[in-house]
Amino acid sequence: MTKSSKKNVAFIHLLLPILFLLILIIYGLILQPQVFDQPPFPLEIVFLLAAAFSSGHLLFLGFKWERIQKAIVKKLAKGFPAILILFAIGLVIGTWIVSGTIPMLIYFGIKLIDPTYMYILAFVIPIIFSTLTGTSWGSVGTIGTVIIGVATSVDAHMGITAGAIIGGAYFGDKMSPLSDTTNLAAIAVNVDLYDHIKSMMYTTIPSAIMASIVFFAMGFVYPPSAGDISSVETTATLTALESMFNFNFVLIIPPLIVLYGSLKKMATLPTLLASSIIACVLALIFQEFDITNIMAVLKNGFDTSMATWMNVIPEQISTLLNRGGLFELNEVIVFTLMALTFIGTIDVTEAMPKIVNRVFGFTKTKSAVILASLASSSFTNAITSNQSATSFIVGDAFKKRYDKFGISRRVLSRSIEDYGTMIESLIPWTSTTLFMVATLGVSYQEYLPWQLLSLINLVVAPLLAILGIGCFYNKKKK
Repeated sequence: MTKSSKKNVAFIHLLLPILFLLILIIYGLILQPQVFDQPPFPLEIVFLLAAAFSSGHLLFLGFKWERIQKAIVKKLAKGFPAILILFAIGLVIGTWIVSGTIPMLIYFGIKLIDPTYMYILAFVIPIIFSTLTGTSWGSVGTIGTVIIGVATSVDAHMGITAGAIIGGAYFGDKMSPLSDTTNLAAIAVNVDLYDHIKSMMYTTIPSAIMASIVFFAMGFVYPPSAGDISSVETTATLTALESMFNFNFVLIIPPLIVLYGSLKKMATLPTLLASSIIACVLALIFQEFDITNIMAVLKNGFDTSMATWMNVIPEQISTLLNRGGLFELNEVIVFTLMALTFIGTIDVTEAMPKIVNRVFGFTKTKSAVILASLASSSFTNAITSNQSATSFIVGDAFKKRYDKFGISRRVLSRSIEDYGTMIESLIPWTSTTLFMVATLGVSYQEYLPWQLLSLINLVVAPLLAILGIGCFYNKKKK
C-alpha cells in the first residue's frame, strides 16, 4: 500500500466525484430529454466520464495510478462471475424460444384468457411470462398487448386491466433469475442471486396476494361485457405460433431445471447453462430448426426468419420472439463494467461509506438504516430513471453501513428493488411509464390507481423494516 493511499482526504474531495456524476445525470438524463428535447446521454458514457473524472481527481490528490488501477481491477473481479451470469441469461432466453418453451407458454396463456376473470388473468399471465423471460417491457410489449386487445373487445375497464398487466410484468422482472435488474441488484451489494430473490419474497409475495384478491373482486365490481377473445390479432398470433412450433409438455423441462436449481441452492451459472443445453436438445428433437439455426440462436438470438416454411410472419410474432443470444444483454454488461469502474475509483478513498455515515449519521437503529436505503433508492431512481444506476449507487453507498449494523445485505438488495424497480411505472416522467402508456394505449392517470402490486409493496416494505420481519437480524452473514 502506498503512502498516499493511507492519507486522510477532506470531505469535499470525497464528494466531488459523486457531485460530478450527479451533474451528468441531471443534465444528461433529465434536462436533455425533458427541457432541450434531445436524446438522453447513454448511461454507460455517463459512468465512464465519471470514472475518468474520479481517476483524474485521485491523481491530483497524489494517489498513484497503480493504486487506482488495482482498486478498479479488484472491483471488476468481484463482479465478473455475475457478468458471466448475464451472458448466460441471454443464452437461456434464446434457447427457450427456439425450443418452443416460451412460445408454448404464450400460446396457452392466451388460450386461458376468460372475460369473466379478465383482471386476475391480466395480472397472473404476465407474472408467468415475465418470470420465465425476466423482462417487464418484453412482457408488456407482447402478451400485454394481446391482453389489452382482449380487454378492449369485451369492454373491460382499461385502467384496471393495464394496472394488472404492468404489475404482473414487474413481479417477474423483480423475481426472475433471468432479470437484468434482479441480477444487478445482487451484483451491486455482493449477495447470492437466489438469496436476493428469496429475500424479496417477504415483500413481493404478500403484495402480489393482496393485489390478486383485489383484481379478482374487481371482476364482479366492473364486469366486462359478455364476449369472446376472437380478434384478428389474437387469432393471427395463435395461428403463427402453431405453425412455427410443435408444442409438447416436455418443453417445460428447461424452466423446471432453473426452478429446481433455485430451490436446491445450486450454483446459478451451471444451472442456467444446463437449462440452455437441454433446451437446445429439445429444439433439435421437437422443432424443425437445424443445428445451424441453434448455433445462430446461441450467438445472436432467435429470429423468426429461421422459420423458412412460413410464408407470412405477423409483425407481433417477430416482436415477441426476436431476442436472446450471447449479446442479448450487451448493453447491460457494458454498463455494469463502467459502473464497477467508477465505483472502483471511489473505493480508493472509501468515499461512499464515509459520505453515507456523514449524511445518515442520524440513523441509530436497524430499521432506520433500512428506511434510509428505501428512501435513497426511490430518490435515485426518480432522478436517474434507471434501476441499473440505482442499484450500484445505493448499493455501494449503504452496504458497509448495513454491515456495521449487522443487517444482512439481502435486505439491502431487496430494498433497492422494493423502492427502485417497483416505482418505475409510478413516476410519470420515467422511460418505463412512457413506454407503458405508448404500448398499452392507456393513460398514466388511468392505470396509476390500479398498479396495485407496486402501491401495496410501497407499504409492505417499510412496514417489515419497522417490525423487523424478514430482516434476518439473527442470521449470520455467509
